[in-house]
Order: sequence, then C-alpha cells, then structure tokens
Amino acid sequence: MTRLISLTRCLSLALFFVIQRLSCPADVRLPAIFGNHMVLQQGIKIPVWGLADAGEAVTVTLGDHTARTVTGADGKWRVNLEPMPPGSVSLTLTVTGKNSLKFGDVLVGDVWICSGQSNMELALNLASNAATEIPKADDSQLRLFVVLKKIALDPEYDFKGEWQICTPAMAAKFSAVGYFFGHDLRQKYNYPVGLIASYWGGTPAQSWTSLSGLQKDPPFTNYIGIHEKAVADFPAANEAYPKLQADYLEQKKQWDVTDGPFYETALKQWNDAAAQANASGQSPPARPQSIHPMPRPPELPQGGPHSPVVLYNGMIAPMIPYAIKGVIWYQGEANAGNGLEYRTLFPRMITDWREKWNQGNFPFLFVQLASLGAPQVKPSEGGWALLREAQLMTLALPNTGMAVAIDIGNPYDIHPKDKIDVAKRLFLAARHVAYGEELVYSGPIYDTMKVEGDKIRLSFKEVGSGLQMSIPPWTSTGVLPPAPTELRGFTIAGADKKWVWANAQIEGNQIIVSNGLVPEPVAVRYGWGPNPPCNLYNKEGLPASPFRTDDWAEPTKAPRPPVPVPVSNSTSGTSHEPPIPPGT
Repeated sequence: MTRLISLTRCLSLALFFVIQRLSCPADVRLPAIFGNHMVLQQGIKIPVWGLADAGEAVTVTLGDHTARTVTGADGKWRVNLEPMPPGSVSLTLTVTGKNSLKFGDVLVGDVWICSGQSNMELALNLASNAATEIPKADDSQLRLFVVLKKIALDPEYDFKGEWQICTPAMAAKFSAVGYFFGHDLRQKYNYPVGLIASYWGGTPAQSWTSLSGLQKDPPFTNYIGIHEKAVADFPAANEAYPKLQADYLEQKKQWDVTDGPFYETALKQWNDAAAQANASGQSPPARPQSIHPMPRPPELPQGGPHSPVVLYNGMIAPMIPYAIKGVIWYQGEANAGNGLEYRTLFPRMITDWREKWNQGNFPFLFVQLASLGAPQVKPSEGGWALLREAQLMTLALPNTGMAVAIDIGNPYDIHPKDKIDVAKRLFLAARHVAYGEELVYSGPIYDTMKVEGDKIRLSFKEVGSGLQMSIPPWTSTGVLPPAPTELRGFTIAGADKKWVWANAQIEGNQIIVSNGLVPEPVAVRYGWGPNPPCNLYNKEGLPASPFRTDDWAEPTKAPRPPVPVPVSNSTSGTSHEPPIPPGT
C-alpha cells in the first residue's frame, strides 16, 4: 500500500509539472539568421518569422515600419515589413509577443549568399594577397554571417551562426572570394552589405538541392533513391553510431601515441617542401604516409555532406525566406566526373532555390572551373571541359552570370590562391545582372560559326571593344608569361572527328581557324581540356570561355585531371579535396 501511495504521488507530481509546463506561455523566438548587426535587404519586402504560442499576437517593428500577425495553430508566424531604402544608420528590430526581443545595430543594404565548395570556403588568410588585404579589412558597414556546417535528412527550421561586423580578424577566416566581392560592392555603391557564407568543401550540387527539387523534371531518380534509403536506414544507423564512435576514439587515441608525432613532423616538412615547389612551378614531393593508416571517424547516421539533399536541408532551408539580393556560387569540382548530368543538375538547383525563396529570379552568379593538372598535350582531352561547358550552358537561365577562371588556376593545386581576380569578375557580372549597368562584364562567349572552304569563321558575343591575345593577371609561380605572339588553344576537325591543333587569327571581332591537314573542316574547339593553353581575351582583359561548336558524344564519366599531389589548404588541417566520382 505504501508503494502504491508513493507511486501515485510521483505520478501526480509529474502530471502537475507537465500541466504547468503546458500552461506556461512559450517565448516568441526567431531563427539565428536574425540577430544583432544583421543586414536586411533593401528595396523589397522584408520577411520576418519565428515561433510562439498558437494564437499569440506578434508585433514586429523596424524603424518607423510595423507589422502585426497572429501565430498559427502550428506555432509559426511571419510578417512582411514594407520595403526600405539602404542606409548606414543603425536601427533596432523589435519583436513583441508575450515577451519582447530586440536586435540592435541593424542595417539595411544588400544581402548576398556565398555558397559552394572548397574554393568558396578558402579563407582570406590563405589567399595570395592575404598579408596586404587582411589589415585593410576593417569596415563597420560590411557584415558577415557564417553558417555552421550541418547535414539533415529533413529540412531544418534553424541553424547555428551569428552576424559579425567585418574586422581584420573576422575577414581572415571568411571566404576570400566572398570578402573581396563584398568589399567591391561597398566601394562601388557605398551602402551596407551583408554576406551569408554557407559552404562545405568537396560537396556536389545534389547535396545543395531539395528533395522536391530533385523530384521535378528531369527527376534525378538515382539521388532520390539514395536519399530515401538514407531515411529508411537512419534508425539502425543511429542506434549503431555510439559504439562506432567510441571504437574510433579509442583507435585514434592509440594512433596518436604510435604514429601521430612522427607523422605530424613529416607532414609539416612536406607542406613546407610542397609550398616551395608550388612557388617555383615544380611538382611537389609525394605526400608522406603514416606507418599505420589513420583511423577514420564513422559516417554520421544522416550520411555525409556528399549525400543528396542534406546540405540544402541543414544549411539553406533554415535561411529561407530571408530577403536577399542574390547568390555567388563557386562549385563544380565535385561534379566534374559527370559534366553531362551537370547540364541539368546545376540549373535545377538554381531554379529550386528560386522557387523555394519565392523572390523571383534573383541574380545567381557562378565561377567556371579553373585549370588544373598537367598542361594539355592532345588537341582534345575532355574531362573537365564538359563541366565547364555545362556551366556555360547554364547562362541560358535568366539573371545569371559567370566568371571565367580558366586562366588563373594552379596546375598543382585544386585551390588556386588568386581569389581577388575571381571576385572582380563576379563583381563585374553583378554590376550588369544585379544592378543593371551597361558595361563589359564578361569575356568573349562563342556565338556562331561559318565554314568558308578550308577555314571556319567564329563569331562571339561579349567582345567588348575588341578581341585580343593576352596573358593572365596571376600565376601560381608569381611570374607572368611573356606577351603572346599567336592564339593558342584552338583545335579543328573534319567529319572524321579527328582533332588537330589549329592556326587561329583575329580578324576584327571574329576568329579564323584552319589547319592544312583538315581541308574540309566541320568543327572547332577552344580550351577543351583540364589545363588548356588559352590566351583569347577581349580588350577589357576578360578571358574567353572554353567552348566547342560540335555536339559529338563525349565520355559521360571523367576522372579528375592527374595532378602530382595537390596541397591541402584547409584551415582545420584536413583536405578539402573533392572525392573522385564513383566509376572513374
């Protein structure tokens, strides 16, 4: 009887606390994308949203703008503040329900998302001109937000991160391309800029696309199936994970004692030697290996960051529908093994983001793959050329722009350090696509061809004030090549599809291509290889995009270009190298 009374009392007490908890009002709250020092998008309606009790009245005030709503049955609420002009005067965003929240030092300007993989993630302190640029990176009107890495099988409501004022210390750890792009925006337009960094090295486009996006036309059934299997396997994987993690930690502890000190010393010596080799344009020595392989941590129950959908769910969905000006995107290496698929996958991802944001066709600017690997020897080497072609074809989407980077790669490193020229080219595209300026914002883009006897005449768009041969603004060795005496990178073929290097001459705003070995030419290619010898520019100094005039079948799978041994650039000490695609 005593036990029964005690049990009854315990149950009654537990029920009391449950009732008390349910009867207490839930505080109104907002996702982490809202915070002190944030930048809100000028010129369009500003969505503000959060959670509170069902039926709770919520009031949002920013300056002299106020909006009110009532929380729905699911506890969610949202208001749209009326558009505001840009301004450098700090405002306070106040959100009031049964409690009140205040976010101070809020600015109104332009908000850009910086996303992609390791070349977007590469920090300013690793860029070639870090020593001179970091001390100058002190701008109270430039605000930075870094989304902490997270994978999720279902769309998340929130992520971790906070707005920070740009200081040299903050900029040093931020995306170099993102920082330079934001800096150029500030210099040109002189109003506040907010940069939201959401990137993860080595990740493919399908990881950044929603499930519903992959299900649309064309449906990517292979990735949908992978995701559905991950969802089905999650309960068992989640149950097994603690033991796998414990085993890994024990193995790593032992490895740190037996191999760690020797390996770290050898790795430091190798990094120094590799840096010297890269600086002199030489092949780095072979990367050292530990006596015993370093233990690898088990994959998370949700899968890895390369899995379809998971990065959209964890790192993009929580910021939607935060008002933005546009997106800059630097990715493609992880999909380079299947350039044909990228023709539809990349545009689908862009369209998916635009559909989810419901903010129209906001500007989406991206970087074309840089050169990598040994200099091209054969007239046509394919591989990464197909991925670059897919990126070029994506310009068919409205309000897109592309920064060509074929001339500023590093043959020995998938992470070339010249990010300032990449950002300048993205900024030129932004001035035209996002801000409506009439200016030369792109290098020459192939338009049409005409066969004239034993020659082919090529016409181009975006020729600016004319075509020219030129040299890149940067090389990995720091030594620029001499002024060119002939156009390079052009190849020609007849109906037999046998490619040979071609003679190419500039004639006005056109190029005449020929080779005496091909008396009846039918097709031309330019820059068709992982590291081609390209030197065609317009007179504004912007390089031409690689292209081909044919549509002949190419291998659907291609390995990453052979590179002696790329140098790791990760600030965490681990490589951001994209995995070689399966089946290559």
